[in-house]
Parts: sequence; C-alpha cells; structure tokens
Amino acid sequence: MEKSRQSLKIVSLLSLSFIFLTGCSNDDDDDDDLGNWTNRSVFDGSPRSSSASFTIDNIGYIAVGYDGDDYLNSVWSYDMDGDFWSQKADFPGVARNAAVGFEINGTGYVGSGYDGLDELGDFYSYNPGSNTWTEIAALPSTTRRSAVAFGINGYGYFGTGYDGENDRKDFWKYDPATDTWSELVGFGGNKRRAATTFRIGDLVYLGTGVSNGSYLEDFWVFDAATESWTKKLDLDEEDDYSITRSNAVGFAINGYGYIACGESSGTLSSVWEYDPSTDTWENKTNFEGTTRQDPVAFSNSSMAFVGLGRTGSLYLDDFDEFFPFEEYDEDD
Repeated sequence: MEKSRQSLKIVSLLSLSFIFLTGCSNDDDDDDDLGNWTNRSVFDGSPRSSSASFTIDNIGYIAVGYDGDDYLNSVWSYDMDGDFWSQKADFPGVARNAAVGFEINGTGYVGSGYDGLDELGDFYSYNPGSNTWTEIAALPSTTRRSAVAFGINGYGYFGTGYDGENDRKDFWKYDPATDTWSELVGFGGNKRRAATTFRIGDLVYLGTGVSNGSYLEDFWVFDAATESWTKKLDLDEEDDYSITRSNAVGFAINGYGYIACGESSGTLSSVWEYDPSTDTWENKTNFEGTTRQDPVAFSNSSMAFVGLGRTGSLYLDDFDEFFPFEEYDEDD
C-alpha cells in the first residue's frame, strides 16, 4: 500500500513537471511568434516590383516599377487611416524601376533607376497639395540603379547602387533650398546595390545588399547632426542571425528598426527587429503571404505596411500592416 502511494506521488510529480515544462515551452513559442500581420486593402494598380516609395504624414506613395512586361510611370497613394488607394499624377520622367524615393519637409522625391536600357540620374519632386511633379537637378555623379536614399533634417541623401559596370559606395547630399547636390565623404562600408535603410530619430541605419556575388554583412549608422557614419555590429555577429539579404525593405516603428523580405538564394519572408539601445537583432513573425523580393514599405514611425514585389516571375499586389508586439494570429 505504501509503495502504491509513493508511486502515485511520483506520477503526480512527473505530471506537474510535464505541465510546467509544457507551459514554459508554450511561452517560448509565444515569444517566437511575437509580431502579427493584418491584411489591408489590396493595391488598386497592376501588380509590380522595384517601385520607389516615400511617406508624407499618414500617406504612403509608390511611383514607377516593373510589372513583368513593362516599365511603369504610374503613381499611387495609400491612406493609412482610411485603408484605401488613390491614383496620382504620373511620374513625368521615363518609365523605370529600381529608382529611389525619399521625403523632405512634406515634399516627395523620386529619381535614378533603370529603364530597360540605361541607368538613370534624373530626379523629380512631388507636391502632394497640387499633385504635381517638377524636375530638379540631376545627380552630378554616375547614373545608377538599386541605390538607397533618405530624407532627414531638411536634406536628402543618396548613395550606393549599380552604375551598369560597377557597384558604388559614394554618397551625395541634396539641398532643396538651392537645388544642388554635394558629395559627402566618410562612408567606410562596402560597395553595394539593393541595400536597405531605416530611420530612428536623427539616425539612419544602412545594411544588407549584395556586391561581387556576396551578400554583405556590414551594418552602419548615419548621424544627421554630424553627417558621419559609424560601424555597428555585423549582421552575422550571432550564430542564429540570418539577416543578410538583398532587395529587402526597411522601416521603423516606435524606436525599433525592421528588415523584411528580400532575396538570399531565393525569396524570403523573414522579418528581423533591431534594438538600437543594445545593437542586437531579434527574429519576428514572418511576413504573412508569399515570399518576395523588391516590395515597398510605408512607415510613419508608429505604423508600418509592406506589400507588392515579386517572387520569381509572379508579380504581387497584396498589402499588410505589421504589429510587432502583438502575438501572431493566423486568422488576420
């Protein structure tokens, strides 16, 4: 009888241990699944990839791109609050893809890219109030595609990319007050094309991309106050990091940076979150939808949306909003 009681106690303890361990495992799974994607209004235009994008307040804009048959010059806006699309005045330059977009003080800018024959260096500004485009000073350097650009503190910055023969690492500053470009020095990173940036406060982070057939691991931050670059920990610093890629998108939400989708020996859906206070990365819930490269992202620092792009020869028009601190819900 006593042995039976002892056996019952052991079974009970083992059952409690199993429940406890299972509970811990479920908590770990919840951590792994942190981040939720919610379907938003499908893009009204034709599916496309390699579009330029910029955000003004709560409106995201996409311009140009490629749909698998044609280079495009159409422009669309997305209302983050109303969840709807509107077509805008066409981009006035030659139709293209692999261009850049950025915003300065409520004005959008689009330029550079590829028209199927040549790399380009012309630029245009967009006034959302009048829905008009104006040609501005062309890039005084080598024409190129698959560069990066960002606006911060009243200026635009443009650099890296591919000029048809060589990957680039130079950077240029655009002053809208004088409509002039000037070259910046001090970027010590690798040459690259198809890299990614995101902005947190007065700092812009740059990483990923490809050059000489290799996906790049170096990661940099640009301080707009001093116009200087500082190297951060490499993107492969930890064994479990798998951040390196090209043709991805970057965005920021509430002080954290994100890199999503892209290409690395195949299209990706993975999403990584960057904590600038610790210079570390954490894997988040994958983008919910087809794996893709060359998508677009809109962010106003508190909301972020990702969509379009392509996987192989399939061009996409779906669009999702990302909630990085919500648990994954497969029904959204």
